[in-house]
Amino acid sequence: MPFSSDVLTLDLDGPVATLWLDRPDQRNAMGPDFWTDLPRAMQAIAGADDVRAVILAARGPAFTAGLDLKAMGPMLFQQDDTASETVRRQRLHAKIQQMQAAITSVADCEVPVIAAVHGYCLGGGIDLITACDVRLAAADAVFSVRETKMAIVADLGTLQRLPRIIAQGHVAELVYTGKDIDAERARAIGLVNDVFPDASAVQEAARTMADEIASNSPLVVQGVKHVLRAGEDQTVEEGLDYVALWNTSFLLSDDLSEAVMAFMQQRDPEFSGT
Repeated sequence: MPFSSDVLTLDLDGPVATLWLDRPDQRNAMGPDFWTDLPRAMQAIAGADDVRAVILAARGPAFTAGLDLKAMGPMLFQQDDTASETVRRQRLHAKIQQMQAAITSVADCEVPVIAAVHGYCLGGGIDLITACDVRLAAADAVFSVRETKMAIVADLGTLQRLPRIIAQGHVAELVYTGKDIDAERARAIGLVNDVFPDASAVQEAARTMADEIASNSPLVVQGVKHVLRAGEDQTVEEGLDYVALWNTSFLLSDDLSEAVMAFMQQRDPEFSGT
């Protein structure tokens, strides 16, 4: 069944999927539909056998202004006088876990995900882009762990994933202050790989990178992602054992034979993922 949503749009173009945050009039603020539709979109991408890379981009003037407090506030914080304190807290806990799972659906994507950020990327936007594998920015991008200024401990992945992307001191500065940083500062601290002149340019750059990824063996790209993910909790020795077992299982593929033949024949390989 084709994916449809009032707040997200999914474009499938050959081996590259582009998932658009598509609520431009609200600066792509993350309301109830976002949290239910994001994992559905990632499931649809997983079900598209030909997809080898994903771009996460946004329509309108901003990537996302973060959590839609007007829409989500009553759901998260409204007091129900008929329920006990324990029940109210259980409901809040369940809602937070649902939102966490939505972001994690991006991190769990089997193929690389590239975030193409322009304009505001605030609060939940940081949770979202830190779940991606690569982040690119337009020159007008603004980043902030805005939850700190809203008296909220960021709870959807930023505090867990950001320390794996940038150095501890930079993490501390961003999460303790909630300050805004621009695209150049984001590049300097390693939050984004590169900066481009505007939204169109960063989206084009993301497509170029996605095409480059898609030109490689999908077995190998997915294998690299699995090994990198496993290595986050392993020693070097454990990681070497893991990748040795991985290649014992997958090295002798049709794609390897194709790569060798293409090299010998001085042509570009055509990988089948088998």
